[in-house]
Amino acid sequence: MTNDPDAMNEDWNVLKSLFPTDWEALAAEHGALKGLRKNKSPGNLLRTLLIHVGCGHSLRETVVRAGRANLAQLSDVALLKRLRKSREWLYRLCLGLFAERLGDLPGACPETVYLLDASIVSEPGKTGSQWRLHYSLCWPSLKCDFFRITPVKGCGSGESFARFPVVAGGLYLADRAYSTAPGIRHVERGGGRLAVRLNPNAVRLLRGEGGEPFALLGKLREIEGPGHISQWRVTAADSRGRAAASGRLCVVRKSEEAIRQAHAKLRRKAQKNQSNLQPETLEYAKFVMVFTTFEEERFPAGAVLEWYRVRWQIELVFKRFKGIAGLGHLPKHDAESSRAWLYGKLFVALLTEKLMAYAGDFSPWGYDIDRLADAEQPA
Repeated sequence: MTNDPDAMNEDWNVLKSLFPTDWEALAAEHGALKGLRKNKSPGNLLRTLLIHVGCGHSLRETVVRAGRANLAQLSDVALLKRLRKSREWLYRLCLGLFAERLGDLPGACPETVYLLDASIVSEPGKTGSQWRLHYSLCWPSLKCDFFRITPVKGCGSGESFARFPVVAGGLYLADRAYSTAPGIRHVERGGGRLAVRLNPNAVRLLRGEGGEPFALLGKLREIEGPGHISQWRVTAADSRGRAAASGRLCVVRKSEEAIRQAHAKLRRKAQKNQSNLQPETLEYAKFVMVFTTFEEERFPAGAVLEWYRVRWQIELVFKRFKGIAGLGHLPKHDAESSRAWLYGKLFVALLTEKLMAYAGDFSPWGYDIDRLADAEQPA
């Protein structure tokens, strides 16, 4: 972290150019500045919060750094209260950046769509604890409707649909880690419907409801090229053949470049783990396979895959979030502070993605000149 004031202000102006245009008005509208006795600057408050959630410093270290930078004079307890008051503001900032990123994706369904994920939070220091943060975001509001903090190891700590309450009629989207028979059964019994990336090593597929094994590899070989979508009626079951839910397997073949990248990743992982790569694993990697219990009349196979693409687009942000979330002290005993912390981390992840997009795609200088000029104008 540089101590040069000019460099710090220049970096801040670049960063501000990436914010939603109404970011300052949102601070006042949603009470983030309420109760501040001295400097009611949205910029100084957000910079202080980002020292905590973005850089991963503790509350105590954050207030010291903020004081030295003349951003704020407050105690660690006061900072925690300010973080809690900023929850809705941070959420609205995330929503604005999500809207920019996801503007071309499908609109809202009549039901609420729940996007599930989890991240490991490693707190700093030699004795820093590790926690798994399970969270659910609603589409299209992208509001965090549920989160749970568990240890990383032990019973009831792994990624699973079972970590979340199920709303009858809700639609649930999740990645391969959630592809287990007990988790699928949990959603089915709760009256929800799901679309989950299939892990063929964790879920046994049966033909319809007859109990006969489904010849997955043979079916996949019938798909000749990219862009061709196939679907089959299947039942998801556990290793003993006990049915979890009946639904459809929707499959599309990847492009040759995507297949090459997937195979290279699998080979690197096998080499690192000193394990043998099975031929069927390479075959499965050629396809995107989604098991779903969505109604076929309203969600044909193409629509199911398109909705999974929604989840995948947000997963790109989640991947950045997971790296950022590994740095910092998670408020473990305060629901409001934990949600504010979550939104702050997501905001940093979205800013990082947007900054990288500008740097790599939009201009050789890495930012939008017009928006930076607007950001540098006095408020």
